[in-house]
Amino acid sequence: MKRGNRYRILSATGVAGLTALAVLIANHRFPQRLFTTYVPFFNRLPITVLSGDELGRILLLSVGISSIALAPLYRPRPRRPIDTIVLVQRRVVVASLALATIGYFNWSHRLPRATLVLLTGTLAVLLPLWFLTVSRRPTDEPDRALIVGNDPAQIKQLSAETTLPYVGYLCPSTIVPRRDSHRQRLPVADGGEQIHELERFGGLTRLEDVLLANDIDTVVLAFEEANRGDLFGVLDTCYEHGVAAKVHRDYADDVLVSGAPTGTLVDVEVEPLDLQDHLLKRGFDVAFALAGLLAFAPLFAVIAVAIKLDSDGPVLYSQRRTAGLGGTLTVYKFRTMHPEGESPEPIDDDENDRITRVGQILRSTHLDELPQLWLIFVGKMSVVGPRPVWTDEETLLEAETDAWRKRWFVKPGLTGLAQVRDLGSTDPEAKLRSDLEYIRRQSFRLDISIVVRQIAMVFEDIVDFIQ
Repeated sequence: MKRGNRYRILSATGVAGLTALAVLIANHRFPQRLFTTYVPFFNRLPITVLSGDELGRILLLSVGISSIALAPLYRPRPRRPIDTIVLVQRRVVVASLALATIGYFNWSHRLPRATLVLLTGTLAVLLPLWFLTVSRRPTDEPDRALIVGNDPAQIKQLSAETTLPYVGYLCPSTIVPRRDSHRQRLPVADGGEQIHELERFGGLTRLEDVLLANDIDTVVLAFEEANRGDLFGVLDTCYEHGVAAKVHRDYADDVLVSGAPTGTLVDVEVEPLDLQDHLLKRGFDVAFALAGLLAFAPLFAVIAVAIKLDSDGPVLYSQRRTAGLGGTLTVYKFRTMHPEGESPEPIDDDENDRITRVGQILRSTHLDELPQLWLIFVGKMSVVGPRPVWTDEETLLEAETDAWRKRWFVKPGLTGLAQVRDLGSTDPEAKLRSDLEYIRRQSFRLDISIVVRQIAMVFEDIVDFIQ
């Protein structure tokens, strides 16, 4: 990424120049004729071509509004490509709404409707491409790496055995040993203890500030053991800012890596999906959730009344479950059991005497899962992915299966490979194998095949229940 004022100047001049170009394109008769002829819903818009002083005023107004609307993106800041695209397009919409508002109150500065719509569409394509271009690191600049962890011995090992251009490291001031370790607490001077001439920038809480201030490309993990609070917090920050993560091959068992370790450092799969699959997956999630919410909206009230008439307790059941990168989210379902006596121990439905009469119907027809469509719509879950597990149950499953944490590298889903294979938490080893297989193979095509299989299974369950 270009740094400092160079990035700001390139960003601002690019926005101004591309906006002026987009106005000229949108104001041309040929694009307007194509647009008003072949694009549905816009074929009634008149073709209007501005010229002279009127065109000059519109050019200045459009450039000024776009430059102001895109100003938050002029600051150098590493981001994932998908986040850059989304943020730029949001600001383009803000600029277009501002232009439409100004035109509404002042006829002399009004963009013709066809011109405004064409301008918005053109900027929504050109500006994200421009920001992705200026955000790329120049090929003549070396990568910059940072070691992050709570294990000083591993930090020393990494700095000695690897040749990445480290700018420094982050490590807590006091290291708390594991329960099974006999190590004493290890103090680290706040002034910055030197490890192989590396500068200490502070504790783990300063990660985001250090990434931005030093334009870091790669974070190398140096944790004594995997844990939700520290390791996955670091990975979440790397994911947010588009920073690559690596780990020493001796410590690769607790993270998701691509392929078998071949060198000293192994790439951590912080974002397993590429940009194309990410966009396809998110688009499918939104379409699926919206269609489901609209189609089943009349059933929500019927189910709510049936639950209240059948047993005491709330209509919805909420539970904290594990989300992506070790976080948590609240999952909502229609209540199918009596509220008292909940236990984290996995149990089959056939052996569960707490399920209500209405709950039996809801579970057999899978209608109890309908409220989760909202979580998919807002982006907290996906249609396909490892099923989120109750946080209290996670402790039991982690104790039985060492690699359970690898499921955290993917956004949880309504269904998954384990579900279409009829595997649940009562068989954690088999469930984990299926979840990891999905993570390794995940693609938009695989998601569609899983959804089709799941829908077929739901219909089979409904037929079996009716019979």
